[in-house]
Amino acid sequence: MSTLSLRLPESLHKRLAALAEREGISINQLITSAVAEKMAALDTAEYLAARAARGSRSKFLAVLAKVPDVAPEPGDELPMPARARSTPKRRAKRAG
Repeated sequence: MSTLSLRLPESLHKRLAALAEREGISINQLITSAVAEKMAALDTAEYLAARAARGSRSKFLAVLAKVPDVAPEPGDELPMPARARSTPKRRAKRAG
């Protein structure tokens, strides 16, 4: 374990203390958790960017072409946009 001296604005320190107390943990635990979470997010973004750079659109389209063209199972349907929900009769009424 190492020690780190950190200068924080008083307002941020007060908010940290209040949040740590509300969560039932120490300020050190809260800061450690926050730093670990931020590092994980940055590492994930870097990992995904590296994976994307290795990607191939043609291979993606080839795999996508193998997906059968069938209706989705009940409950898996995409929500219909408001425009598409409008019936032709309603559209004609609005236009005329």
